[in-house]
Order: sequence, then C-alpha cells, then structure tokens
Amino acid sequence: MLSFPKDFFWGSATSAYQVEGNNFCSDWWEWEKNLELEKRSGKACLHYELYKEDFNLAKFLNHNAHRLSIEWSRVESKEGFFLDKELRHYLEVIEYLRELRIEPIVTLHHFTNPLWLAKQGGWENKNSVFYFLRYVERLIHLLCEKVRFWITINEPIVYTYHGYIVGIWPPQIRSLWRARRVIENLTLAHIKAYKLIHNIYKRKKLNPPYVSIAQNLIAFVPCSLNLKNRFATYLRDRFYNFGLIERLIRAKSLDFIGINYYTRNLIDVVDFKFQNLCLDSCSRHNLLEKNSLGWEIYPEGLYDLLMRLKRYKLKIFILENGICTENDGLRWEFIYRHLENICHAIQEGAEILGYLYWSLLDNYEWDKGFLPRFGLIAVDYLNYRRTIRESAKRFALVCQSGSL
Repeated sequence: MLSFPKDFFWGSATSAYQVEGNNFCSDWWEWEKNLELEKRSGKACLHYELYKEDFNLAKFLNHNAHRLSIEWSRVESKEGFFLDKELRHYLEVIEYLRELRIEPIVTLHHFTNPLWLAKQGGWENKNSVFYFLRYVERLIHLLCEKVRFWITINEPIVYTYHGYIVGIWPPQIRSLWRARRVIENLTLAHIKAYKLIHNIYKRKKLNPPYVSIAQNLIAFVPCSLNLKNRFATYLRDRFYNFGLIERLIRAKSLDFIGINYYTRNLIDVVDFKFQNLCLDSCSRHNLLEKNSLGWEIYPEGLYDLLMRLKRYKLKIFILENGICTENDGLRWEFIYRHLENICHAIQEGAEILGYLYWSLLDNYEWDKGFLPRFGLIAVDYLNYRRTIRESAKRFALVCQSGSL
C-alpha cells in the first residue's frame, strides 16, 4: 500500500469561464462569435447558479480542497467599475466552500480578460499590469480572511503560446516579439501581485498567504539521443518548463511551485532551424495510449519532473492533472498511475502539498468546445444533470484513506 502525508490536499479544479456560463463581458465571449455554433460556451455548466450542488458533490467525494477561478470580466465589466453583486457572489462561493470544510485555492486569471482590456491591447498594453493589480487588490481585500492559497495567473506560457505564437486563441497573433512583450507583462504582474497580496495580509495582521502561479509542465522526451533532439529538449525545457519558474524564484515571488501536468512531447527534430527545434515532434513512435484530444498518457513524466523540481527547495502543489475520455476505466487508470508516481516522488524527497484532478465537471474546453470530457462528474448539457462517474467514486476512496 502507498500512503500520502496526513495533511495532503485532495480535490479537483474548475475555471470560471469554463463552467459558469454567460460571461458576456469577456474577450473569449466576443471571440467565440466567430466560431461554429456548437463551440460556443453559452450557459456552460450553469455552475454560477449550481455551485452549491457541485460543491456538495465534491464534499460527498471526500475532497478537502477545490481550485476555482474568479472571472475578472464579471467583477470589473467596465474599466474601473467593480460590481458589488458579482463580488458578493464570489464571496458567497468561497464562504460555502469554507462551510463544507473544503480549502479554496483561488486563481485570479485563468486565460480570459475583460473585453475592455482586450480592446486596449490586452497584455501587450504596458498598463495591463496596473489594471491587474487594481483588480487583485480589490479581490484580496474582499477574500483575504477566507483564502490562504492564491494562484495569480494560470499557465502564462500556454496563454502566450496559443494567443501570440501559434495564434489559435484570442487575439490570434503570430509574433515572437509581441509574445515576448506579453510574457514580460504577465511575469511583472505576478511579481507585483505577489508583493501586494503579502503586504495586505501583513497590514491586516493575518497569517502569511501562499502565493504562486500554475505552470503547465510537459515531459519533453527525445525520440533518439542525437544532437538535434537533445538540444531541442534542452531548449523546450528551458523556455516552456523551468525558465519562468526560475525567474520567479530569483524574484522571491513563489511560496510554493504550482504545476499542471497532462502529457509528454516526443521530440524528433528534422533541422537545426529555430522553428524545428521548437515544434518538431515524432509521429512514428508516439505509441502510448492517448486521451480523446490525442495527448499521450505518460505518468512517468510527472515523476521525472517532480524529481527535477526538488532542486528548487520549495513545496509543490499539483493543481491540475486529468484526462478527457469517454472510457471511464481509462480515467481511473490515469488517476491511479499518476498518483503512484507522485507517491514514489514523495518517498524520494519531493514535498508535495496536494493533488487536484482536472476537472470536477465536464466543461467547455476552450477552442475544442464541449466534446472533451474531463470531469469526475458527467454533465448532460441538455438538462445540466450531474452524474458521478465510477472513477470519481474510486478516487473518493483514495481521498478518504490517503492511500492507494
């Protein structure tokens, strides 16, 4: 039997835009108008109205933590004007989690922006950091007595890559120069938000908070150990996985390392050109089982990454790990094998705070629409009925016992 620490956090995650529905003032809502009808987020999962039902289910499944996000475009739908109604809503959401004795892990930015900010250039705008800090300050003052764990920004590298390098997410730009400006502003926003959050807690004489980002990590694996593949693996590790983490550690702006992990990238580079080094992958030997989006299932990669993160001497929180599949048996196998690798990493000295499965609910998976099914709980989008999957029940036993 494999055992986890007594104070381990067990639970799942959601993001506001993907589950709430009707986020009219977001840049994503505006962008979706150009997509096919079936990909529109619309009412999503009606979580805005049904959050108590959803969190009751999480409690039934023995979760003691839940990661959620605040939808910036709801609380500041117009520049500088914060809506008391929406602020009260999120306060009530957090208070209900506390009532259930579920630890709230609160994300302040999960990919979406207020439309007014997008129209001013989004994160390319040098004032974006100021706007973000104004929003953060309002939320921290509101929630600081209810929240210990804060994630400032979800997956800043993923956000920049999809929106400003390959250009498949809004604002659909392909420019390394503009992408660099965005990542610089996101980095500065986190560093300043980290200091702001700590200062507010200190002024209010509260126990220090735990502040981090959620950094998506990929297991980059060379298909063969030739020079091109090894060099490309090094570059991708530096740019995608560890570069930002190290920069934020140097700035003393991480209380722990928050990570999301899903898959590996098998690297087989054709040429030493920059584009090849950054993007080439092997399509002949990627024979591992895959989720419904074609991402390879590679639990060993999580173990390897956790071992590499040990050198930073910070605790690690696994904020997302999950699979989209119609095969619920495969979902449980995915969870079990990843937890096995996490436990082995703990046994070898990695300090892990907790494990949050992505996601509590089936939800709107960005440009992929509603077809990918990530949820521990199935959602019928015709009537919004929730159904607990068998994998969720098996995971619930692990959450209850703290062992595999």
